[in-house]
Amino acid sequence: MSQTSHAETAGLQRLTRKGQATRDRIVEAAAGLMFRQGVAGTTTEQVQAAAGVSASQIFHYFGDKRALVRAVIAYQTEAVLAAQQPLGRLDSMEALRAWADLFVSIEEQLEYVGGCPIGSLGSELAETDAAARRDVERGFARWEEAIRNGLRAMYARGDLRRSADPDALALALLTALEGGLLMTQIRRDPAPLRAVLDVVLAHIESLTPRRGRTSQ
Repeated sequence: MSQTSHAETAGLQRLTRKGQATRDRIVEAAAGLMFRQGVAGTTTEQVQAAAGVSASQIFHYFGDKRALVRAVIAYQTEAVLAAQQPLGRLDSMEALRAWADLFVSIEEQLEYVGGCPIGSLGSELAETDAAARRDVERGFARWEEAIRNGLRAMYARGDLRRSADPDALALALLTALEGGLLMTQIRRDPAPLRAVLDVVLAHIESLTPRRGRTSQ
């Protein structure tokens, strides 16, 4: 962990309940703005107005905009993982289909604006902020792990054929989701997201013993 990370952690531990609430309000406001209009298109003045705080409060809690952006990455990572938490472990075809349906439904509710909360940040920051890119990478790793754990459980139970690779399938499914989210955002149409998820899930289902017996 870097010295900056140590300092941030120590600072968070020292926050009062009121201070934590203020910090959380700033991050939530910044996350909403950056999701809708990007990091570059979001100013600290806009965050200040949206959160109802002073400029000095923003810089007290974050020091600079880069630190605020990294807090937004952490916030969006937690939000994405929390959204799928009610589904439980993704360790059955039914759970995986529910997972796909969930993200299609979220896009419909958002009217296909914004894309992936984590991926959008990553695509904007990957070549300009190495620390932010690593934060996004860690966020994706946690997301991938949640999918991988479910597929590994299916494999361990014998619900996936021995020739299946749960780790590769998890990466493929998350990558398909990301590409589908981008195409759905561009086209303002859920068809790309639904199509790519259906294809990957059909492939995973073909690796289950019942469906894959004839081709094993």
